Amino acid sequence: MEVLVKARLLPVLLVALIGFGAESALAQSKIGFVDSDRLMREAAPAMRAQQRLEREFERRDQELERMARELSTMQDELERNALTMAEAERRTKERAFNDLSRDFQRKQREFREDLNQRRNEELAAVLDQANAAIKQVAEREQYDVILQEAVFASPRIDITDKVIQMLANGR
Repeated sequence: MEVLVKARLLPVLLVALIGFGAESALAQSKIGFVDSDRLMREAAPAMRAQQRLEREFERRDQELERMARELSTMQDELERNALTMAEAERRTKERAFNDLSRDFQRKQREFREDLNQRRNEELAAVLDQANAAIKQVAEREQYDVILQEAVFASPRIDITDKVIQMLANGR
């Protein structure tokens, strides 16, 4: 009977000892957290990328706004004067409106596609810089793990400010 109890107790003791060893190793690990959303909002390279995109697409955006106003004016005029216009004049104005509307939709689609492509290019460059800065902070301060997503992260392990500062300094 005593041998049977010892045989059953031995695996339980081994699991407990292994568990304590893993807990001890985990307690010695240094874990950090980076708020990637905040990093993309506040980091200098991300803000510069946003400004570049705004400058690059400003003229096309203004052109689209101008076309939208022109379409609105044409539509209002057609609705207001449709009953008093000659049939040929109404058809000519409707055709011009439809042509401009198609052109506007095409330019708007191209604008969105170009903007999304450029935004993705800029985002990739910013992410490369951010990942390099995160790696530098992790190596310098001897972190074992840096998490980018978590349900909860204590401010004590949040290294976002350090990464933002490193990116601002251009390191």
